[in-house]
Amino acid sequence: MRFEYKGVPVSDGIAIARAVVLRPVDIAPDPAEIGPDQVEAELGRFAGALAAAREQIEALAGEAARRLGEEQAEIFSAHLSVLEDPVLEETIQDKIAQERHNAPYAIAEGIEEIAALFAQLRDPYLQERAADIRDVGRRILENAAGVARVELSCLPEDCIVAARDLTPSETVSMDFAHTLGFVTELGGRTSHTAIISRSLEIPAVVGTAGVLEHLAGGETVILDALDGCVVVNPEPEELERYAQKRQEFLRGREALGALRELPAQARDGKCFELCANIGGPGDLAGAVKYGAQGVGLYRTELLYMNDTHFPDEEAQFAAYREVAAEMGAQRPVIVRTLDIGGDKALPYYAFEPEENPFLGWRAIRMCLDRTDLFKTQLRAILRAGVFGKLRIMFPMIISLDELLAAKGLLEECKEELRARDVPFQADIEVGIMVETPAAVMMADVLAEHVDFFSIGTNDLTQYTLAVDRGNPRIAARYDPLHPAVLRSIKRVIDASHAAGKWTGMCGELAGDVRAAVLLAGMGLDEFSMTASSIPGVKKQLREMYLSDAQALAGLALRASTADGVRRLIGPREGI
Repeated sequence: MRFEYKGVPVSDGIAIARAVVLRPVDIAPDPAEIGPDQVEAELGRFAGALAAAREQIEALAGEAARRLGEEQAEIFSAHLSVLEDPVLEETIQDKIAQERHNAPYAIAEGIEEIAALFAQLRDPYLQERAADIRDVGRRILENAAGVARVELSCLPEDCIVAARDLTPSETVSMDFAHTLGFVTELGGRTSHTAIISRSLEIPAVVGTAGVLEHLAGGETVILDALDGCVVVNPEPEELERYAQKRQEFLRGREALGALRELPAQARDGKCFELCANIGGPGDLAGAVKYGAQGVGLYRTELLYMNDTHFPDEEAQFAAYREVAAEMGAQRPVIVRTLDIGGDKALPYYAFEPEENPFLGWRAIRMCLDRTDLFKTQLRAILRAGVFGKLRIMFPMIISLDELLAAKGLLEECKEELRARDVPFQADIEVGIMVETPAAVMMADVLAEHVDFFSIGTNDLTQYTLAVDRGNPRIAARYDPLHPAVLRSIKRVIDASHAAGKWTGMCGELAGDVRAAVLLAGMGLDEFSMTASSIPGVKKQLREMYLSDAQALAGLALRASTADGVRRLIGPREGI
């Protein structure tokens, strides 16, 4: 029988194949008490499972960095931090030694208790940690119970993977050569599955509620990740129609490849700079492949997250130098200084509990307090700049005082390098990431003290609308096309241009093909995005007239609703 479902398309494309359904093996540990003479053996069993989980996660982190890039490996730092949490270990040990439970039962109970506590907290970031705890706990439990994890690392034929949700470890170990698409019941545009699928250019539809009710495995599935449609057991004429639609999509994508060496130039001459967001040197291959004119966001925190301690100056210098040298003097690289805290933890550094970490001690606030860490990074960036063209960007700036303090420390670092007779990039450009309403309102003042702005639309949207982008109950309210967000973007661009400076964008909106013409019309100078999004955005910019884009922007800025903006910019396109 035919079934059709609607979901959220998060990675463009069309796939037609048989379904492989990923359902975790049900583990039901025996709740019976153990004898006193069994305690040591069960504690050893737990210790072995914990050690095995650590080895597995470290291996997955390396595999993720190798196959997907360092940015995608970030999630495993959070998983390792769960393993390092003494509360988890002590809770489970107590259940074995004091309550006399066997290791699998103690693990299952202990993990769920801790995860439930996190899920009930008011802070959204801590709520999200519950998912990490359960994922890691499941791995420990499988090791202790001797149950083999369901793996998709070797698939016999092309397929579409269907699941309630996909954990990072499941996704990373997948056989990408035979995985034609993803469909999940949970998730949104910023979910892990969405991010991975876009980086791999695998079609994906998430948030497809109820689809597993009619999938046992082996059914023919059409996955239309252009319109967000999933068809189970399609009719023959549908298969023919979608096969043709898929070929048209692939021809369109192939045509985009021909644009690689061409400039992002509008029909009436205006040129735009298209850059890539990266998490480390491992992401440069994709940036070069898709014709990035530079790096608009180098997320340096991943270097810290993937280490066991704060990286020293030499380690950072080596990483930044590799990126600078690869991109060269003609392709500038914007290095964002350490943006840690909030939703980004370190496995080796304990942040004090905060009621709301997103509004707490994070990013530039931490750096201005921990000047030892900050200056170590600044010196490394300055030194690496000799090998290419680096730019420094400070995150989470909300005041002129913060900006001047950060620039003052940068000048101190230059003097220290001069005193050591160490070569460095003396004329390095300095900018800030505009991601708070405060920075928007102060843009005219801040513009006088920077060389550029880069708008981080993910956080700017979240803070402007007071909507946590990771909270599924209010996810529909998180909308970068909200008139308040668009007017904030326009205000920042105008302030920079009035001061003779330029503005880029490194948030999710910069890679949205639908929004490209609108942003160009608003005056955006540089777009930075996931590398694979560059060709589609370039196509839109090359086919437009700037005068038309400006007229569109004028209408959008007068719109009263996000839906009104969408009606102006048109439907989501397939390429």
